Amino acid sequence: MPIQWYPGHMAKAKREITEVLHLVDIVLEIRDARIPISSKNPMIDEILKNKPRLILLNKATLADKNDTKRWMNFLTKDNVFALDIDSISGYNMNKIQPMIKEILKDKLDALKEKGLVNKSLRALVVGIPNVGKSTFINAMAKRKVAKTGDKPGVTKNQSWLKITDTLQFLDTPGILWPKFESQEVGIKLSICGSIKDEIVDLSLVALEALKYIYLYYPDFLVQRYNVNKDDLYLDENESALPIAISIAKKRGCLLKKNEYDFDRVFTLVMNDIRNNRIGAMTFEKV
Repeated sequence: MPIQWYPGHMAKAKREITEVLHLVDIVLEIRDARIPISSKNPMIDEILKNKPRLILLNKATLADKNDTKRWMNFLTKDNVFALDIDSISGYNMNKIQPMIKEILKDKLDALKEKGLVNKSLRALVVGIPNVGKSTFINAMAKRKVAKTGDKPGVTKNQSWLKITDTLQFLDTPGILWPKFESQEVGIKLSICGSIKDEIVDLSLVALEALKYIYLYYPDFLVQRYNVNKDDLYLDENESALPIAISIAKKRGCLLKKNEYDFDRVFTLVMNDIRNNRIGAMTFEKV
């Protein structure tokens, strides 16, 4: 199942980011804490080169805390730093500005020597669709300055936004790469809602999600769907279809002649994952 989604505004965004990079002091790269690698745009390293970067693992309250700690240690190196946050709950949002100042300490000290004490810092905010960039910006500004939405592809143009008297953000459209490196990456992005459901095979995505949860968080399935642990297993093709059948039985997802309503099961599971009804999970391990 090839998953592709690369609207024209994303190609334009890549070009525009390259053109304005010299104007910014630091890059804030928003990723989804549940999929820190799959939610990274592979073009970012090529575009940003050695520009100071703070990777913000957003939606951290939806992710496995232990995995998030491992990811932050893994991602922090050279001129790149990492912090787990949640734009909606406010988790760790107060640590961002102090961290920016610490990362840019040498630059700020140099400006201070020139008498430029209150010079406004400029940060470029980048990330793939639906990682929460606009919600993050509004939370930082403590007011609605960026358009938000619950579907990928809301931000279409770049814009400078005043966050505080000493900090400005450049908001950019969410950008994805023209071709995913693997089907697995596309599936993980779909699980977390970073790709429009209309362009994916939701049954395949849901089955892969169930398989992953079975392998790493089986107790969550027992607790959420009241299924017996003995009924949780993969079939001879390593498919999670038997698990979907168990959920269908418990939730009464049946059609005429007692056939299983898999569409209903898959929609239920995906909604539960995206709304954090199953539990805090990370879908990529260090």
